[in-house]
Amino acid sequence: MGMSAGDERAASPRDEEWPEAEKAEKLARGAALKWASGVFYRPEKLEGLGHYRRRETQRNNSIQSRLKSTVQSYLEGVSAGLEQLRSAAQEVQGVCQDLGAARWALLDSADHFQGLQQMRKLMEEHVQLASVVQVLPQIFSVHEVFSHILQLLHGQHLLEAHVELMMVEQLRDDILSQLHLRGLSGAQATVLSYFSGLQDLNESLAKQLWDIVGSSLRLVREDPVLFVTAVRIIEREEKIDDALLLEATFLPPGRPKGWRQKFYQVLQDTMTGGRFHAPRLDAEGPGLAKHLAALQKDIVSELHVVKDLMVQCVPAHYNILSVCTATYHQALSSHLQEILREDLDKQGLFLLLEWALRVYHSPEMMGHPDLLPEVDVSALDPLMSSELVDQTERRYVMKVKASVVEWMQRTLEVEFKEWFREEEPETDHEGFFQSALPAIVMQMLNENIQVASLITDSLQQKIYNMALEELEAFLGRLREALVQCGKEHQQDRAVPKYYISHLLAVLNNNLALSNSVSSLHPDTACREVPGSLQAALDRMQKKATQLLLEELLLDLQPLCLQLPSRKWLSGSQLVGSMCEVIDKYAKDFSRVRKPVFTLLLAESELLVANQYLRALLQRKMVCKSREERGQLCHRLLQDATQLRELFCGLGLDRGQQSLEAVFALRELICLKDPALLSLEVLGFITKYPDVSDEHISTLLDIRGDVSKEVRHVVLEMMAQHPQALPEGYRPIFSTILVPVPELPFCLRKGKCA
Repeated sequence: MGMSAGDERAASPRDEEWPEAEKAEKLARGAALKWASGVFYRPEKLEGLGHYRRRETQRNNSIQSRLKSTVQSYLEGVSAGLEQLRSAAQEVQGVCQDLGAARWALLDSADHFQGLQQMRKLMEEHVQLASVVQVLPQIFSVHEVFSHILQLLHGQHLLEAHVELMMVEQLRDDILSQLHLRGLSGAQATVLSYFSGLQDLNESLAKQLWDIVGSSLRLVREDPVLFVTAVRIIEREEKIDDALLLEATFLPPGRPKGWRQKFYQVLQDTMTGGRFHAPRLDAEGPGLAKHLAALQKDIVSELHVVKDLMVQCVPAHYNILSVCTATYHQALSSHLQEILREDLDKQGLFLLLEWALRVYHSPEMMGHPDLLPEVDVSALDPLMSSELVDQTERRYVMKVKASVVEWMQRTLEVEFKEWFREEEPETDHEGFFQSALPAIVMQMLNENIQVASLITDSLQQKIYNMALEELEAFLGRLREALVQCGKEHQQDRAVPKYYISHLLAVLNNNLALSNSVSSLHPDTACREVPGSLQAALDRMQKKATQLLLEELLLDLQPLCLQLPSRKWLSGSQLVGSMCEVIDKYAKDFSRVRKPVFTLLLAESELLVANQYLRALLQRKMVCKSREERGQLCHRLLQDATQLRELFCGLGLDRGQQSLEAVFALRELICLKDPALLSLEVLGFITKYPDVSDEHISTLLDIRGDVSKEVRHVVLEMMAQHPQALPEGYRPIFSTILVPVPELPFCLRKGKCA
């Protein structure tokens, strides 16, 4: 079982040399033992031991056979590699020997190489001299060629002249190139001096070419051959430029010529030269329309020539039609900006906007059927930028505004004079007073708005906004004129003679303006009148109504001064006279249209009720007995009924009348039991919340039978039930000031009586 010392000594070197083999063998033995213990853990399994032994023996034999085969092939490959290495080493050794021999041979031939170098230099000089000899005839004939080229140019044989010119240029450029390559820059000046005539010939040829290009629009119609010749020469030069730039070794003097770019420049200058530098007078006033019409005609005509004729005379890559279109477009844009620097009137600004935004793109110009679809300016920048259009529109609006203000002022002055004429204002077919003012103003505003709609929606909106602003300002000035007329009438009621009639005409005019304002709006779906303008219309109506009511008040005041009185109480025709005055004014009011007529009736009724109550409360009459109270109640009933029936007959409903306050006040005076006054007063102040304590105290004084205790209860009840004015309530009593009762005189430190 154990190993002897000799065995251990024999195994040690192998273990040290192949430690992996020992490790692998141990692992294999361990795995075999593990497998055997798993298979033969029962005695009956040992019967198959022979079978397992034979199978493992066969597998080991098979593995050993494959290992031997692999090792054998590996050894054969190693042997072949060693043989190849041996052969390569022998070949390398032979090459080294050959290189050594060649090195010694070259060292021996060094002297011979110096002789060959001198021969090479001689060869190069010979080649150069041979080249010079070949071109000497051409060099000597250069000045003769110059003269011939000049003759050809004078005879307009441009193609032949250009061919010879190119040959001379080629000769010069070859010589200069050779000098440049050999670093002989000093000799270049001599060559350039010898060929100095080339510069003059080039300039002469170029001058003729640009003259031809400058007359291209005429030549393509009369003699296109000359123009085509010029284009061919330009294309030749362009190809030479491209070839020299592509080589990028030597660039002869005067290159690149860039004649194609010069062609475009001359053509553009020709197109834009004269017509876009018109005299100043042509860009102002009436001359502007003729100037723009001439531009339109010339541009369309010349684009027709370019499209139908010039396009056929130039290469396709010139895009000559697009270039000409862009040239006209840019020149027009700059020209319009030039014109806009002038102080144009509104007609000039309108013409410019219409031409730039409408005519230019229309079928009459750039959208002409004969130019489409080749001519397309939609891809170019706008003829006028949006900022310039907006600025021009604002300038136009300011000019129109000045004109509108001037016309409105004249209309106002005429209207003011009409008020003082010795005749009534004119009437319409229905008999309503009116004047020409609304028609003049609205026609003027509407025409300007409609004219602006021919340009852009934005301009129309600007004019519309301006029109509303100026109409609002005009209403303010008209109101001031009406106030001035009222002041003059206050000084002398006979001036104006038909003061009331003209006030009624003003109301009708104001109503006509109010009804017409909505029609000015560019958008038919939006007819709302701006709030500030409606307020101006309302102020105008209110002022005219106020002046009419002042006239009515002046005629009513002498009658109201007689209220109340004993004569009135006993019976008189005072209210009948008031009804006559009211009826007279109502007939005048019928000359205004119904909405305003109803308003005048309502305001007149409120005025009458207010004056009646004012007279009753301010000049209070104290009833001395029950009979006088009954007489007062009867008079109040008769007066209020008569006035109410009058206004009802004129068309004012009872629900719209303020005279109901007289009936309610009468109920307070007619109440038989003073103890019930607090309840009656509560109902009264609920219905008329603008009644004050002073008003109620005055009413209690008029009764003449109210004790201090009842008065105190009534006033205390009012203090406990303060009233707020409901929305839409028409004040009746708040404008009536009653006299303050005199306080009893009191001695110092004494009690009041």
